Amino acid sequence: MTQIIVLPHLEICPEGAVIEAKEGVSICQNLIDNEIYIEHACEMSCACTTCHVVVREGFESLPPSEEEEDDLLDKAWGLEPNSRLSCQAIVGDTPLVIEIPRYSINMAKEGKR
Repeated sequence: MTQIIVLPHLEICPEGAVIEAKEGVSICQNLIDNEIYIEHACEMSCACTTCHVVVREGFESLPPSEEEEDDLLDKAWGLEPNSRLSCQAIVGDTPLVIEIPRYSINMAKEGKR
């Protein structure tokens, strides 16, 4: 098990969290398995950007992103150099610190700013 620290997010995880994540499983699935219900509109098929996260620590330990993920990330709200789609980022044996951006592309379209 690998530790993931989730920084506070106003709606999804107001207090922040520390979870024990399963190695070899995506960040997204690990969050959901630990009752942190990040959006994943495409059911984790790498077809949207709603599960976008910013990896604040441990980014280099993740397997590199594929071109398809990079193309989608270009459309993500609040894109940063260490952004990943959490459905595509597979947890290894290095602890991670992640931030769920304040908005997803869906929230921005719905005017939840």
